[in-house]
Amino acid sequence: MKFIISAFALMGAASLSFGQTASPSATADKAKVSDAQAGTPARTDVYHVHFAKSALGKAAQHADSLKKQDPKAPMPGHYVMFRHQDGDAWDYCVIEHLGTKATVEAVRPPLPAGQRDLNEWHTDTYCNGPAWADFARALGLDDSGKSTGSAYVVSVYRPAPGQRDALDKMLNEPPNRPTDTSSGNIVLQHLEGAAWTFLAIARYNSWDDFAKNEMNSIAQTNKNEGGWLKLRDYVSYHTDTVCDRVSP
Repeated sequence: MKFIISAFALMGAASLSFGQTASPSATADKAKVSDAQAGTPARTDVYHVHFAKSALGKAAQHADSLKKQDPKAPMPGHYVMFRHQDGDAWDYCVIEHLGTKATVEAVRPPLPAGQRDLNEWHTDTYCNGPAWADFARALGLDDSGKSTGSAYVVSVYRPAPGQRDALDKMLNEPPNRPTDTSSGNIVLQHLEGAAWTFLAIARYNSWDDFAKNEMNSIAQTNKNEGGWLKLRDYVSYHTDTVCDRVSP
């Protein structure tokens, strides 16, 4: 599979939906206004999020296929791929930076049959988020050699009615030190695609740091404190998936 852009050959309905939305510039302007109102960081860039479940017995081949970014990608090298360890039903999450706008073409070369058969299901979602430099720094991609041992948690959220801004603000609050041992955090906001509103990624320098964070979180919750309880005031649905990074 020629990475994420080519994967949209399987997503005709999603492409049609995206084509009916407002122009990228209008969407970006609205997002900036919303961010300013909610007190969240400016979301200036577009990202494509691909969740995929591998076909039975095809996980290794599927991973090799997903690691290959489309040669015509608008931002070469601007992508990251996570592998499920514990959590939701997907096997891989690939996030690609597309710049400040995105387009979907109706005509594109079809995927080879061998690549189409590598996945059982997938979803594709356009999001807005921070500039790539901020995204890469938070996730340890600016010097990937130093973050090969990092642990990641990829979470998706759907707010309860009337709680979207409150949830957005909460997800973007600075980490509560020293109980929160994360070393980088990113929040992306849905534009078009799957049935979630926010995607958050937390990075931990090591699996030991991740374990310490979980122990601290449980201790806070047992005292009726911390984010676990607060989150229940704002969300109608969410999942958390513990991952390692397989590319780059």
